Amino acid sequence: MKTKEQFFKICLIFFLPFTVFAQTPKQVVAPTNPKPTVYSIIEQVRKKYAPDKRVAVFQADLDSNQIVGKTNLPLAKKELLNRLKSSGYNLTDGIKSLPDLEELDNKTFAIINISVANIRSQPKESAELASQSLLGTVVKVFDKDRHWYLVQTPDNYIGWVDGSTITRVTKEQSEQYQAKKYLMYNKPFGFSYVKADENSQTISDLTWGDLLVVKDTLQNFYEVIYPDERKAFVAKNETIAHQQWKKTVVPSEQNLVNAAYKMQGLPYLWGGTSWKGVDCSGFTRMVYQANGILLPRDASQQVFVGNEVAFDSLQVGDLLFFGEKATLEKPEKVVHVGMWLGNNEFIHSSGMVRISSFDKTSPRFDAHNAGRYLRAKRMLGADKGIVSLKK
Repeated sequence: MKTKEQFFKICLIFFLPFTVFAQTPKQVVAPTNPKPTVYSIIEQVRKKYAPDKRVAVFQADLDSNQIVGKTNLPLAKKELLNRLKSSGYNLTDGIKSLPDLEELDNKTFAIINISVANIRSQPKESAELASQSLLGTVVKVFDKDRHWYLVQTPDNYIGWVDGSTITRVTKEQSEQYQAKKYLMYNKPFGFSYVKADENSQTISDLTWGDLLVVKDTLQNFYEVIYPDERKAFVAKNETIAHQQWKKTVVPSEQNLVNAAYKMQGLPYLWGGTSWKGVDCSGFTRMVYQANGILLPRDASQQVFVGNEVAFDSLQVGDLLFFGEKATLEKPEKVVHVGMWLGNNEFIHSSGMVRISSFDKTSPRFDAHNAGRYLRAKRMLGADKGIVSLKK
């Protein structure tokens, strides 16, 4: 005879399925578009106006009921605030517009005052070296952090420089400076002196591409003035008038090769774009700069300019790009660049500026880069992204 407990268990097992099916089904609610978050709106505007942080400043964040940050893009700031407002966010505008005229005392330009100024990713000496800029170059100034200044070079690259390496000026003063008569230092390395005598005390070192204002012309020397008003003497046979250089420089295959060969053996320097050391893209940039053409700073930027060319149609001077091929999970990643020399060889900065080969039988065969070759671009005769220094 079954107990009461057993009886109730049997009833529960029998009737439970019927009670489940007898429940009223839940009403299905049509999905609605969720309100975009503040951070998703920030990211949308960033992708539209400043996809490359190396050439634009766009920093925005939410701090309580305020949107804070800084940008040198007025249209980006305006669109961000409008999008936030139209999405129902009532936030106070705390985004600083750059350049910060009050912080900079209206001196929104600067002139590089040493042979090669280091441009860093952060306002401190221990930060990554991002790029370099040469003596006499006029740069824009956006912001200040202690004795460091956020600047933008003529190729639009943005980074921090030590204030002791620049002379800050107003826009009007920068225009007056650029209208003066320049000399360009035309040797890889050299010096300026306190007297018209190479045995006298040096004022500073000099490197190719440095620009100095002419004060006077002597028999074998020029008297020059630095941006900070220092006076010095430079040997005539080591310089060329900047305007004359611009008129006479001819970008050609042979001249590109000549410039590249002169830099053989230079040490690799991450962030280097001068005769004091070059990284891979700094090297190709210097080769083209010596031929009157200004390329973007980094390999991942250079790959987007010029004209695409097939490997079997390469000509001397074409740039070769290396890296990781695109997959279904991730896009192509360019990490290295070199210049084609012909005969299956290319020249690049890797450890030092060297010549490598795609030929497996060559002692210069570079298996590593041969295995990660991506594409090639022709800069000679191209318009896309190319800036002529002759103009």
